[in-house]
Amino acid sequence: MEYEIISAKEEDREEILALYQAQKGREFCPWDDDYPSDETISCDLARDALYVLKEDGIIKAAVSIEEDEDVDKLSCWDKRLVPEGELARLAVIPQEQNKGLARIMLQFGMDELGRRGYKGIRFLVNRYNEKAIRSYAVFGFRVVGEVRMYDQDFLCYEKEL
Repeated sequence: MEYEIISAKEEDREEILALYQAQKGREFCPWDDDYPSDETISCDLARDALYVLKEDGIIKAAVSIEEDEDVDKLSCWDKRLVPEGELARLAVIPQEQNKGLARIMLQFGMDELGRRGYKGIRFLVNRYNEKAIRSYAVFGFRVVGEVRMYDQDFLCYEKEL
């Protein structure tokens, strides 16, 4: 597969929003009508924190570097890994799922966090999302806690970069 991963641009907005919409209602997806939104994309673009994987000019996947104070405050995180970055809104268009794109985006996100000077990575995963959990297992993440947020049960994943 010939693809490129680049910073998202304003002209990618509609395609990214459609990618997010395609995830809503899928099993274990906590996203709803209000999140992620056009405003979420605006915030990510303003922070240069949204990346897309394009093949032949078409967005197949996206990931964001997140800033979430509620997640930051959780007590389970390893203080030795500060500063620690969070990846969020990892999404792959449905017809391209199960082809390794999520892993490619996760690896890219980890590399980008490293380039930005972060010592570690953390994120939340729905505790019942076995497909995602299997996907992350190959990277050696540790489960360091559990939390109930956004009306769902999550596992807290962490790894030194």
